[in-house]
Amino acid sequence: MSEDAPPFQTQDHDSLTIPLLSHQQRSINSTSQVAIVGANVCPIESLDYEIVENDFFKQDWRARGKVQIFQYIFMKWLLCFLIGGFVSLAGFFNNLAVENIAGVKFVITSNMMLAQRYWMAFLVFSLSNLALTLFAAIITAFISPAAAGSGIPEVKAYLNGVDAPGILSIRTLIVKIVGSIAAVSSSLLVGKAGPMVHTGSCIAALFGQGGSRRYGLTWKWLRFFKNDRDRRDLVTCGSAAGIAAAFRAPVGGVLFALEEMASWWRSALLWRAFFTTAVVAIILRALIDVCLSGKCGLFGKGGLIMFDVYSANVSYHLADVPPVLALGVIGGILGSFYNFLLVKILKVYNLVNEKGTFYKIFIACTISIFTSCLLFGLPWLVSCQSCPSDASEDCPTIGRSGNYKKFQCPPGHYNDLASLIFNTNDDAIRNLFSKNTDSEFQLSTMLIFFVTCFILSIFSYGIVAPAGLFVPVIVTGASYGRFIGMLIGSWGNLSHGLYAVLGAASFLGGSMRMTVSLCVIILELTNNLLLLPLIMVVLLVSKTVADAFNGNVYDLIMKVKGFPYLETHAEPYMRQLTVADVVSGPLQLCHGIEKVGNIVHILKTTMHHGFPVIDESPHSESPVLYGLILRAHLIALLKKKAFLCTPVQLGADAFRHFSSDDFAKKGLGNVDKIEDIELTDEEMEMFLDLHPFTNASPYTVVDTMSLAKALILFREVGLRHLLVIPKISSRAPVVGILTRHDFMPEHILGLHPSLVRSRWKRLRFQFPLLLKIF
Repeated sequence: MSEDAPPFQTQDHDSLTIPLLSHQQRSINSTSQVAIVGANVCPIESLDYEIVENDFFKQDWRARGKVQIFQYIFMKWLLCFLIGGFVSLAGFFNNLAVENIAGVKFVITSNMMLAQRYWMAFLVFSLSNLALTLFAAIITAFISPAAAGSGIPEVKAYLNGVDAPGILSIRTLIVKIVGSIAAVSSSLLVGKAGPMVHTGSCIAALFGQGGSRRYGLTWKWLRFFKNDRDRRDLVTCGSAAGIAAAFRAPVGGVLFALEEMASWWRSALLWRAFFTTAVVAIILRALIDVCLSGKCGLFGKGGLIMFDVYSANVSYHLADVPPVLALGVIGGILGSFYNFLLVKILKVYNLVNEKGTFYKIFIACTISIFTSCLLFGLPWLVSCQSCPSDASEDCPTIGRSGNYKKFQCPPGHYNDLASLIFNTNDDAIRNLFSKNTDSEFQLSTMLIFFVTCFILSIFSYGIVAPAGLFVPVIVTGASYGRFIGMLIGSWGNLSHGLYAVLGAASFLGGSMRMTVSLCVIILELTNNLLLLPLIMVVLLVSKTVADAFNGNVYDLIMKVKGFPYLETHAEPYMRQLTVADVVSGPLQLCHGIEKVGNIVHILKTTMHHGFPVIDESPHSESPVLYGLILRAHLIALLKKKAFLCTPVQLGADAFRHFSSDDFAKKGLGNVDKIEDIELTDEEMEMFLDLHPFTNASPYTVVDTMSLAKALILFREVGLRHLLVIPKISSRAPVVGILTRHDFMPEHILGLHPSLVRSRWKRLRFQFPLLLKIF
């Protein structure tokens, strides 16, 4: 288990201001510092978004001229262009592969159904689904467990400052793309949007590594990006590009990254994210034109054609508002209930996954078999429909995707439930959203399809395979939206297809709790701006209702996985605490000029990543805090072995022995360890001057500051370490260090159990009905 920094050392607690809660005996932070990354439990750390303003950083910036500044700006825009290009290619070929693989499977199954070889058709359907699921599960479990799930919670945690191993590696990227194709093609009710966000983030992170010595990619211009701040911006652009590639929604992608993913945002990042998604949109448009000319296989339209529900004007009146409001309320209730069940299932899966890889794969195969049996058996329960005389396409549909699947029906008839099931999710959404199809589906079909999608999407998400939630939620919401539209019938002016769109919006709002980005994504999907007022109302109502029950689905998943995510707001009980009430110890200190042996001992006996540096006599009259030095920088100093025989300051000689590249952030997975450095007994007795390498201006707070105030500072600035100094100068120069784990509710409430009772009383007073339900 790794820790970011040493927290608090026991001190006497005389101060001018007495904290609201009495001090207690400090203990080491016991907050979980491991998390479930994909499908594996891994140690987690924090990212260094703060600029380390040591002498080398200042010298590096002073040495930069106009050419270097131009290189830096040009490379940022060039990398955004490359991210957009590669993400669009990944999204296009992902969709193209799904269309063709799933299409071949459905055609072979349909041909056997036409020949009335029903059992053979079931075997082909179920075995092909099982083989695809097994393949996705095996490569995920054995090659990159971090690729399991949608990846959005992991990327969101990364952008918040949580560094989890392997989530953005090249192995994760490959498994995410290949595994997502296999999982979506296997008829599991999983989506591609979440994996595409993760894919875009992986591509961005790989471009932002600053080159690779292993593969000879050490172009001098790339050295500017060997830090977490620039990589964070590139990953944000990559996540926006992922949504843009999944839904052909460039503006929606930017807003999704702003509203849901990014914890820090600024106007310059908005411009680059918009440029990245614009590149995605242009390249996808060109590739789709190629597919429309028939060069993408028998079935390949890329899955990226907009649903284009209504090209004609949409007319609605005041009488249509109550049903729309009802849709929003139902979507909020169903969305919160969906999140509640999903969290429960994930907890069960996590317990089973702890038993080993075999059990992970076994769960995936079991869900695949159950899904195949359900999908193949349910169409037998509905009656056949006569083909409409004014159908816009061939009825029944044979040998391709379409709205009218024959299944077991006689000639001239179609099975409306099979038309939804024996298609890809994209085609199912297109069928549900279609205009002028009010008589195409039966009421019982919509009810069966809604319940099936609701259940299967919950059970399919937690398996050890790349799986998204966006598309399953859209399908589920569209089915119950159309069901409600059929119940209303001629009482309203809205068509069933429009009700399906509003149902999808309400379920998305109830589950994911986004408003602006979802609104724009749905508008870009349906290609009709006239739907804007209705979609806005539905999203606002569904989010408001759902917020009364629980949080959004990605935040709940992050909590289940154990990511120490810092929220935008402080809990009310944090106003009752000072920072001195939560820091814990013991504290490890370094002196400005430290013996090599002492540094090695500290690094080997702790896993802390930041150490306060203090100056004492003869360098200072009294102990004074000089700054903060990082673990990675201490290891870099030991690796160079620029030691001193006597404890004197190094001065300008430091710039002859070191360069800024020596302290740059390494690539993904490339971390130097203290165990790899060999030192002689003589070297252990020598000294290191830490002054030139120490961040002399770290962020500090006094020990009487409220915890809520410190949390806002910590999150808004993007810190990894926050030094706590005494309010009275007679004390030691530093009291302790706050890290993100010290702000976690589990740690705070563990130190102060009385807050748990007061918090529970407040919840019982504010939400008595909700607590009874859940």
